[in-house]
Amino acid sequence: MTELLTANQMRALENAAIESGKVSGLELMERAGRGVVDAIFEEWRELAKSSHRALVLCGPGNNGGDGFVVARLLHLWGWDVEVFLYRDPETLPPDAKANYKRWREIGAVNSASATLDLRQDLLVDALFGTGLSRPIEDPELCEVLRLFDGATDALAKSDVGRSDAHVQPRTVAIDVPSGICADSGRVLGGVPEHGLRCGRAMLTVTFHRHKLGHVLQDGEYYSGRLVVKDIGLPPQEQNPPGIVCSAHQEAHWLKKVSADHKYTHGHALVLSGGPGKTGAARLAARAALRIGAGLVTLGVPGAAQMEVASQITALILKRTDDDAALSQALEDGRINALCLGPGFGTGTRERALIVSALRAKRPTVLDADALSILFFDEGDALFGKLHDTCVLTPHGGEFARMFPDIAEKLNACAINGPAFSKVDATREAAKRAGCVVLYKGPDTVIAAPDGRCAINWARYERAAPWLATAGSGDVLAGFITGLLARGFDPMRAAEVAAWLHVECARSFGSGMIAEDISDELPKVFRSLTI
Repeated sequence: MTELLTANQMRALENAAIESGKVSGLELMERAGRGVVDAIFEEWRELAKSSHRALVLCGPGNNGGDGFVVARLLHLWGWDVEVFLYRDPETLPPDAKANYKRWREIGAVNSASATLDLRQDLLVDALFGTGLSRPIEDPELCEVLRLFDGATDALAKSDVGRSDAHVQPRTVAIDVPSGICADSGRVLGGVPEHGLRCGRAMLTVTFHRHKLGHVLQDGEYYSGRLVVKDIGLPPQEQNPPGIVCSAHQEAHWLKKVSADHKYTHGHALVLSGGPGKTGAARLAARAALRIGAGLVTLGVPGAAQMEVASQITALILKRTDDDAALSQALEDGRINALCLGPGFGTGTRERALIVSALRAKRPTVLDADALSILFFDEGDALFGKLHDTCVLTPHGGEFARMFPDIAEKLNACAINGPAFSKVDATREAAKRAGCVVLYKGPDTVIAAPDGRCAINWARYERAAPWLATAGSGDVLAGFITGLLARGFDPMRAAEVAAWLHVECARSFGSGMIAEDISDELPKVFRSLTI
């Protein structure tokens, strides 16, 4: 489990370390600069073999101070380094000013009005980092960022192995690309057609922990490859309030605790739609069984019985035409988890089934069509019946329909930082719903009503583009349901299911379809030594 930090949380950690007397601000800045140089040479080994040319753009805060350290270290490596400062040096913070003076002993500093020579091997963005709280509006800076973005795009399209690849400069951002809100991954001020407000890097080097903005929304696009470098900050004794973690993946949580009999591991009930619409529910039910539920029953209307019976083996089939049939089925107290929504339908029958399911107060996953019913229900009557063992799994469109005011804040242009983030939106939605909300995407955010929050990102080294396939969400709903049946609390079930969902896709790789996701689970379990 990894903590993801806001800019303020990172600043508090650094200040606490400095106040303890164990390290100085200058030492932390030196370690950060060394971490950046190490990351550059690790990413582009050819740059470490001989001297090259670099342009380092330094800003008005401590991020600029890191840039002066990088410039000095590259100079000591034999590089030809140009440094530009976008601020009066007399206004720099003390540690940044100290490193500015150290650089001035060996090299010049050009002003913002100087003409930039981009015929370099390396461009370093040390302008604003995590401290940015307002849009970049200076026309010269916007033009610099446009050039920075263009260099990144050109190199990305080139063949780096060619002999003339050095013509395109490599681009590096320190901490976060300038213009990105470190807490939300959003570009402050938006990205207007004329004058970019954010520089896009090929490599971003951050320190101690990921920041929220690296994994949320546009953060990955602008960050390029992300490297986290240790600068020697002490570990947290306990997570501070409001901390966001990566989704849990500890393998021991997934072990079956007993081999008594199948009911020891729970009995899940997945409700299906009518004829021709049973595939999604079958995907969810199979996923629930694969992830370890002892039994899984598919509740289907009579008209779909033959269709489903011809497609299943290990799953149990139970005719469930209406809410009365569901209520009768739920008299079996061993059924301890429900899933409604995949291929479900949105008619009168389905609404009545949701009412009956929510009345039972058992752990319940509401996905797809079930979320649409919650949205379209008049007077929010159904929404008010949600309980604390429900899990809602909306994608972006469903979230916007269910929580339009929250979505409006999330989609509005981010003017000031910290900007309203997907984390803020999901926490607010979970509090309003009174249950766990899993807001899907490559930056899936999971939040509980009490403020607990986790992010499961399928980005950077965990990228899994194959999950963008029909039925993928149905499998995720089934994973959550199966873990609920096994006794996981809703928050943990959603976190573990989302993490495994991505791991299965990464394990299978290109060509994956939804049926492959749960079938890949045993291989993933073996890799976790379960």
